[in-house]
Amino acid sequence: MDFVKFGIIGTGAVWRFHKLGSKNNPKIKFVSAYDIDEKKLNRVAKYSKLETYLNLDNFFKSDIDAVLIMVPHYLHKDMVVAAAESGKHVICEKPMATTLEECDEMIAATKKANVKFMIAENHRFLPAHQFIKDAIDCGFIGDVFLGRTYEGAYVSHDQFLNPDSWSFTYDRGGGGVIADQGVHKFTMLNWFLGEVDSAQCWLGKTVNSPPNKGEDTAIVLLRYKIGAIITVDISSNTVHLPTNRTELHGTKGTILEDHSWEKPVQILSSHPDAEKKGEFYSPSIEHGSFPKYYNISMGHEDAYFAECILEDKEPEFTPEQAKQGVAVVLLSYLSAKKGTITTMDELMKIYKTMGTKSILDGLEEVMQKNYGNLKWE
Repeated sequence: MDFVKFGIIGTGAVWRFHKLGSKNNPKIKFVSAYDIDEKKLNRVAKYSKLETYLNLDNFFKSDIDAVLIMVPHYLHKDMVVAAAESGKHVICEKPMATTLEECDEMIAATKKANVKFMIAENHRFLPAHQFIKDAIDCGFIGDVFLGRTYEGAYVSHDQFLNPDSWSFTYDRGGGGVIADQGVHKFTMLNWFLGEVDSAQCWLGKTVNSPPNKGEDTAIVLLRYKIGAIITVDISSNTVHLPTNRTELHGTKGTILEDHSWEKPVQILSSHPDAEKKGEFYSPSIEHGSFPKYYNISMGHEDAYFAECILEDKEPEFTPEQAKQGVAVVLLSYLSAKKGTITTMDELMKIYKTMGTKSILDGLEEVMQKNYGNLKWE
């Protein structure tokens, strides 16, 4: 097999980034699409030259090797299980699922079917983040003890104010911006620093959204088992083009990263092998400001997953690691409910007894509501 034939499930906005990122890759061929919205399906299929399916069983019976799943969060588990049972390799958009139990079902189904399975966490495949990971692993900033990271993007208030939209809901989205955007940051930080020990979280609403909608703004303080303390700031109401920033401080230096910069990383290192010892410098890294970094990162992740299929190797970014990102989401929400620092051990007790879906109940009651003091017009 010289290339992988993909079918896509879901034809929403994220498909465009995958398409543009993979358009020149000879190892990837997108051939078919399934969606319940016939009008949207036909429109996307026309410009992407895809065969259309409104019946999921027929879609799985078509001549495809793998599926790319891009549907609302609450549908991830069912779609992944169905794809695995049909013998298709699976790459599924983040977050992996809304609960740890759903993650377990996905892992079990794909292992039973002996198919490749990876979550499409594009932050794991952004070249700027790979540079940071390599710099940390090589000891260029020493032992990380302090950091902060931010993800912000202005989302139309309609998405928060419409109770019928699945986005940012507790039951279908898995929560607000912590579930939707924070999982990016948590998965990235886990990759850099290892396992989280504890968290403290504050949730806020800057628009008067319905009770079924989660937070639009949040701050999470994370303590990692290595001792590093990191603040994670997230909002979908900050007024600027989507961007991300990360700052990490270690015993031998500092790394600064901003998606909006032409050269996205600055590093200062006292390590003897540093390229420019004792001063900040910006290495040349494949990058582009929004929306280009989406195309780049999704192109890399799709290419990597296709390579895993063609070479019959398991993805280094495992489903278990993606599950840990979901665990930090739920740990954050648990901390917000308790109003105090909460440990991963406490989350695991709920996981083994009540189930992690219970954590999403009652979050509206602990929400900081400061929209009365803000004027958006």
